[in-house]
Formats: sequence, structure tokens, C-alpha cells
Amino acid sequence: MSNSSSITEFLLLPFTDTRELQLLHFALFLGIYLAALLGNGLTVTAVACDHRLHTPMYFFLLNLALLDLGCISTTVPKAMANSLWDTRAISYAGCAAQVFLIVFLFSAKYSLLTIMAYDRYAAICKPLHYGTLLGSRACAQMAAAAWGSGVLTGVLHMANTFSLPLCQGNAVDQFFCEIPQILKLSCSQAFLSEVWVLVSNVFVFFGCFVFIVLSYVQIIRAVLRMPSEQGQHKAFSMCLPHLAVVSLFLSTVMFTYLKPPSISSPFLDLVVAVLYSVVPPAVNPFIYSMRNQELKVALNKVISLTFFTAGKLLICLHN
Repeated sequence: MSNSSSITEFLLLPFTDTRELQLLHFALFLGIYLAALLGNGLTVTAVACDHRLHTPMYFFLLNLALLDLGCISTTVPKAMANSLWDTRAISYAGCAAQVFLIVFLFSAKYSLLTIMAYDRYAAICKPLHYGTLLGSRACAQMAAAAWGSGVLTGVLHMANTFSLPLCQGNAVDQFFCEIPQILKLSCSQAFLSEVWVLVSNVFVFFGCFVFIVLSYVQIIRAVLRMPSEQGQHKAFSMCLPHLAVVSLFLSTVMFTYLKPPSISSPFLDLVVAVLYSVVPPAVNPFIYSMRNQELKVALNKVISLTFFTAGKLLICLHN
């Protein structure tokens, strides 16, 4: 038996024990991580630098890109380091930091996706009042509320989780510190306080989910009433990227936490955790830029300017 006061580190679940496969995992995660950094970094730069993208939709997209950068940077670098150095260890403080950051960033991200659904609803269903409903002040307040609520949720869960006595060792059945896996290490009945907090969060999660669904029901009704096919196509092009991102995020998270225990296994939990924590931050920039001509133009400008500046710098260094 061990207790929380004697635990100084946790042991994370390795992807494999074979050295060659560990290096392959490191290379794969490195590629995904660099793609996420590049995609989200370019999105942030394009939106920040192009004045034509200074609208509510792109302001929220910039915030989403920042959250995605935080999400993938919380889990992937540590997993890469463990595979490269053939270790499983993470310090007690490092594990607590991961729990806080994961809950904070994912809660803020879900709140932001809910706000973005409201933005699409206002743009399509209330176009004459759009400027009033989503002025610069209102957008800043909504974004601040998403980030602030994420911080409070993260602090609450971290404090609750790490105040529990741990009696089942220090081996976490996940490649990062995840609350359900840490609760498995706690003494019987001691984790009930954290369970009640999780249940209350489920109600908030469900409320946001209902809001997103109702928003899209109203959007679809409004789009189908549009007289021109061009208007319908433009409206759907505005909404489809957001809908794809929401669907990817919610489907993986809901499967992770609502799947029946009978089908649960360490390998399945590992795969699903990769799907909801690693894949979305990497593919979200491509989903949003795929059908968005304005964003494509801005991204091309940023990329061209980057190569032009790098070329001039190399010439200067050569001379």
C-alpha cells in the first residue's frame, strides 16, 4: 500500500516496450506535434496580421488555435520524451500540472466551441443584429469567460483530485495524467467528492451540447428558407468546419467517458485518448482552412512573407 504523501512520481502507460517501436512512436508524435504547431501558429499569425480577418468568427478561431496549441503541448512533449528516453516517470507536481492544464484547456475549448455556435447562429439567423450581438466588447467578454471558466474548473478538479489519499500504487493507465485513471488509485469511497464534481460538470457539458444542437437546428431551418442556392452554399460553408470540429471533439470525449466498463481496456483507452487529445489540435487548422477562401489567402500571404524574409536573411548572412 502507498499513500499520497509518500508518492513523489507517477508511472505513465507506455505505448510499447519494444525499443524500435518507441522510437517510431516518438517520430510519429513529433510529426503530429510539428504539424499542430505549424497549422495553429499560422492561423494565429494570419488572423492577427490581416485586418480583413478582424471579425468575431476569426477572433474566436484565433482563441481556438491558441487553446489547441496548449492542449497538444500539455500531453505530447512528455509522451515523446518518455518514448525517446525509455522511461515512464512523471513527477507528482508534473502530474498535477497536467491535470490542471488538461481540464482548463479542454473546458475552455468546449465553452469556446459553444460560443462559436452562437456566433454562427447570430450571423445566419440574426444578420441585421449581428453587429450588436457580437460587438468587439461582447466578443472579448465571451472569450474571457471561456478562458476564466476553464481556469476555475481546472483549479477545482486539480485540488479535488490531489487531495485524495492514494492507496493503489502510482501506475497510471494512460500516457498522460487523466483524472479517471488517477481516481482508480484512490482509496475506496475517498473519490466520491471528485465524482460529484464530475457529475456537476456533466450537466454543464450536456447544457452546452443542447445549446449547440438547438443553434444548428435553427441555422439549418434558416438556410433551407434561403431563396438562392449560392446563399445556402455560403452559409453551409461557414458552418461545416465548426460542425466538423465540434463533432470530432464531442464524439471522442463522449466515447472516452461514457463507454461501458465492459469494453474498456488499457489499449482502447490509449487509442481513444490519442483521438481526443492529439488528433483534433493537429487537424483543426486544416478543417477550418479547407473551405475558407479568406483564411487561405491570409495563410498564403503569411507563408510567402515568411519565405521571403527567410530568403533575404540567408542572403544577408551569406554576404
